[in-house]
Amino acid sequence: MFEGGQSEREDKVSLELTEEILQSMEVGMAFKDYNGRISSIDFHKTSNYLVTASDDESIRLYDVASATCLKTINSKKYGVDLVSFTSHPTTVIYSSKNGWDESLRLLSLHDNKYLRYFKGHHDRVVSLSLCARKECFISGSLDRTVLLWDQRAEKCQGLLRAQGRPATAYDDQGLVFAIAFGGYIRMFDARKYEKGPFDIFSVGGDVSDANVVKFSNDGRLMLLTTKDGHIHVLDSFRGTLLSTYNVKPVSENSTLEASFSPEGMFVISGSGDGSVYAWSVRSGKEVASWMSTENEPPVIKWAPGSVMFVTGSSELSFWIPDLSKLGAYVGRK
Repeated sequence: MFEGGQSEREDKVSLELTEEILQSMEVGMAFKDYNGRISSIDFHKTSNYLVTASDDESIRLYDVASATCLKTINSKKYGVDLVSFTSHPTTVIYSSKNGWDESLRLLSLHDNKYLRYFKGHHDRVVSLSLCARKECFISGSLDRTVLLWDQRAEKCQGLLRAQGRPATAYDDQGLVFAIAFGGYIRMFDARKYEKGPFDIFSVGGDVSDANVVKFSNDGRLMLLTTKDGHIHVLDSFRGTLLSTYNVKPVSENSTLEASFSPEGMFVISGSGDGSVYAWSVRSGKEVASWMSTENEPPVIKWAPGSVMFVTGSSELSFWIPDLSKLGAYVGRK
């Protein structure tokens, strides 16, 4: 499963993701050496790397192909909450978790050097999204601002105000970004954001705190999760609400994370009771669920172009299809 590099990743996609394959997925490998909950996971888009941030104040770099942890870097002084790769596979941007310094940091994992600090937020950063097209990124904070940054400059390039906890995301092309709060998703043109949103979508009266907003890979769909345990899926061009999935609500300090599968056919999500669920976007129906002994929502991310997803709780788990279950299924037919 984990052998081989890029070519294998291309092969893996040929195993087309179906409901049966999704239902067969289980933890194929887990890293249990964390001393705190994992707060953030990111896959690098073009390499086999994965990075995690955790409450034990560590940032860890993994090679998914060989299923090994390449590096652990401790951020004892600042703590670490959210982490995202830049376009460079060993450079990340991360937010603090210490209650006194809300700067974002550009860190080289290769030699454990800080390359830049981004100062501007006055409360915890709860959303971080990097632009695929340029060296830009956006951050949303409990200080009710969304700041726009250029990785090469310490000062923010722009500021947008939110009336509530903001969730932010760029689309895969880096041409548009979304800011969600208060029951609405505001759509901005990344090149002309100062003109204000070019569209505003409603999520049907759910005004509980926005947690995460995401675009599908092809940009046609978007999802928004909220504190009350709702996952809203919308058409990102028309703004039509296609479905709402419901899970257990999450606490004030937790984040309900959800992720599209690579072709946008399925959504997987955590839940306030620690479980993981999967739904078919086409039918809007739940197709799989995995119960948990934990009682906080896991961080959850689908691996780019792969039949694998990863969850982070008190351990890091790689979920892959159990082909023996599929064999039984094929035999039964």
